[in-house]
Amino acid sequence: MEDKTLRNHLRSSLLSFQFDWDSQVWDTFLYQYRTNEVYRRFCDLLNRTPSTISSIKNIPYLPISTFKNHKVVSGNLEIQQTFRSSGTTLSNRSQHYVADIDLYNTVSQHLFETVYGPINQYCVLALLPSYLEQGHSSLIHMVNHFISLSNCSGSGFFKYNFQDLALTVDRMHSSGYKILVIGVSYALLDFASTLDLDWSDDVVVMETGGMKGRKKEMLRNELHRELKDNLCLDQVHSEYGMTELLSQLYAPKDGLFKNGTTIRMTPYEINDPLSPELQDQAGRNCVTDLANIDSCSFIATDDLIKTTKNGGFDIIGRLDHSDIRGCNLLYV
Repeated sequence: MEDKTLRNHLRSSLLSFQFDWDSQVWDTFLYQYRTNEVYRRFCDLLNRTPSTISSIKNIPYLPISTFKNHKVVSGNLEIQQTFRSSGTTLSNRSQHYVADIDLYNTVSQHLFETVYGPINQYCVLALLPSYLEQGHSSLIHMVNHFISLSNCSGSGFFKYNFQDLALTVDRMHSSGYKILVIGVSYALLDFASTLDLDWSDDVVVMETGGMKGRKKEMLRNELHRELKDNLCLDQVHSEYGMTELLSQLYAPKDGLFKNGTTIRMTPYEINDPLSPELQDQAGRNCVTDLANIDSCSFIATDDLIKTTKNGGFDIIGRLDHSDIRGCNLLYV
């Protein structure tokens, strides 16, 4: 199958959200090996190529740091948008070159709605000041897309307008909307400690991780406990995503994530992502993100995860010496 035809086939199958996982993974690997120079060189160095492996379990994962110093692209489509990670200079910010924004929008909406129901039933309220200030954020793009779909006039970004945010929650909740308050960790903590609030659990408070150097790092369960106490909630929700991924995962309870339609996490030995996947112990999070058709779908992150008894995942920290990034992780 020609590269262009294969890419169109992958996109069409992906957006059906009913594809065979193993077949989609293998075809994605074939396409990216053939059309992604950076990934092909990496695979060749490891001797893990379509002709030398026979199982998707042997597909190699590209180190996530590659996105900082290489242009990781598959195919030759025109780049529509470039997302950049948090950082003080361009040299320490990952760059994800996106050739299909519509694909990103559709996948993100599907993954959210699979867990939480139709986005148009929500009033989407965002507390993401540092991401707005830095610019080029995939998270800002996703939330802005959700806002455009929400059918709620109160939806929007609030930056540091805590009082306006609290008043909007009350007003929109009284109007019958479901409420989604999505925010970076330090801003949610500031908001929750500034005002005397008593919210019910039909207000979905979702943290995306990240202290951004503004506060002392906390364990996720400590963060959730403080937010629940200050806002009178039984649960705080979590979102897991990053600049290098076009898919997201959600944890609606106890900070435990489950794999999504287009994305799966697998723990591997910390220093050997080519080893067999680990069971019942912490390992490096190697992510398969099938939405990354036009970049790389196989990424070894700097996160540590552990499988749970119910088939989910607990994100427990980061590898030593990893660059600290603000997107969607609390460090231990």
